[in-house]
Amino acid sequence: MKRVMVPVSPSVSSTGYVGISYIHFPADERAKNLPLLLVHGFDSSALEFRRLGPQLSSLGVDVYCVDLLGWGYTQLDGVDSFSARAKIEALEGFWKTVGGYGEVVVGGASLGGAAVIEFAADNLCRDDGDDETKREGCVRGTVLIDAQGFVDGIGPMSFLPSPLARLGIRVLKSEPLRESANQMSYFDKEQFATEDALKVGRMHCLRDGWEEGMLSFMQSGGFRPKEKVGLVDVPSLVIWGRDDGILEKEFAQKFVDTMPDAQLQWIEQCGHVPHLEQPELTAKYIAEFLRSDKLRPSDSYSTGNVNTILNNVMNGPWGPIGLGGVAVAATAGAAAAGTFMSGGM
Repeated sequence: MKRVMVPVSPSVSSTGYVGISYIHFPADERAKNLPLLLVHGFDSSALEFRRLGPQLSSLGVDVYCVDLLGWGYTQLDGVDSFSARAKIEALEGFWKTVGGYGEVVVGGASLGGAAVIEFAADNLCRDDGDDETKREGCVRGTVLIDAQGFVDGIGPMSFLPSPLARLGIRVLKSEPLRESANQMSYFDKEQFATEDALKVGRMHCLRDGWEEGMLSFMQSGGFRPKEKVGLVDVPSLVIWGRDDGILEKEFAQKFVDTMPDAQLQWIEQCGHVPHLEQPELTAKYIAEFLRSDKLRPSDSYSTGNVNTILNNVMNGPWGPIGLGGVAVAATAGAAAAGTFMSGGM
């Protein structure tokens, strides 16, 4: 896991930069398809894709798994806002810095799907048949994994006074609640809802500043993707666990009915997190989608000027920030299964 400084507005950080953590799973062979940018669920981390990333890499997909600002192992100190808007802004800054704002397919799991919908709607790569107007944005396609897209906000918690909200936030990181969410996330609970899974999904909550970051997000009202789903006019793959016990199954078909160009792929005997419970099959469907004619890289396609990207990563305002202890912890938990209810709120 690495961290890179990415540009944001002064309302997010007075320095104009925040540190965003991510994991890169480079393609095992020279990629012939667009790269994939993956976004985790509610109060989770890039470790959520620890099983899917290697599978995609082995299939020739270049994968970037990124932490949303305030969650995972991103910078917490010196940041003024962890709102939903700040998270999207940092995500855009990340892809400009690491991906050179090149064409990309962006995917999200659960609440990460809400973030992806908002990001995609703001950054669509439109093809109007005119080379001069073809690349307004960078997003060529989306992958939505048991995604939240038709529920705006986070409910009553956004209206609570700060003292009551803090109590609720402390409950969020408690072992009993995390264990309950862990059990709800899987079809095969015995194999995947383990103690190690609980630890991997919870350890980022123990960092100094996590509570303040969560409070900022709660008081911002959360993501509001509902009215933007239909605006995502790019090829989209909707993947849904047949036995999802967190989000209603009707949402899967609703994405297909609402989005201009979406296809649905069910995964049998699978709960809310196909990327953890059925990573091989999930990777297969995603790789096939990325190889489709609709997502063929354009003639002008570039993942960004390599020298510019390296300069951004290595010579930013503070340079790359290694996550030492976090990397050790991540390695220790890499074989664990399960995660916190990714995007259940």
